[in-house]
Amino acid sequence: MPYEWTRISDPVPQTRLTLWPFRSLPRRGFAAFILGTFALITIPLYPLLGTVVLWGLLPFLLLAVAGLWWGLEKSYRDARLHEELTISETHVHLVRQNPGGKRQEWECNRYWARILMHSTGGPVDHYLTLKGGDREVEIGAFLSEEERVTLYGEITDALRPAQAS
Repeated sequence: MPYEWTRISDPVPQTRLTLWPFRSLPRRGFAAFILGTFALITIPLYPLLGTVVLWGLLPFLLLAVAGLWWGLEKSYRDARLHEELTISETHVHLVRQNPGGKRQEWECNRYWARILMHSTGGPVDHYLTLKGGDREVEIGAFLSEEERVTLYGEITDALRPAQAS
């Protein structure tokens, strides 16, 4: 799953959850895919070597490979998004680092923090939000539906000790 729980005990005990988008195509696979696409897209050009028609088709085929390259690179840039939820004995703190570099933060008293699951009506099914005080923020919207359902239970368990006291 594209998230990880860690326990930190120095100097104040905390639980930290780090979430990131799933990367199905590693960089090495990206290079192999672009190279394979380029090799396969040139096959129809071999009979045209030495003709004027080759120069008419070549720009469009190269444009197709460039479009794939650009689309996959944009996907990698968008995957720089990550969220970090820190739960201490007294506070809950969420930091979201957006792909463009913008950083968003949310914090509330742990006693008032609640995780809510919106089965329908959100941008995605089983949409998760954290509510505390007067603000409600999303968490893990980039995860798959099954991961959000699992994460809901895990965050509920992580918040429970403060709610039980």
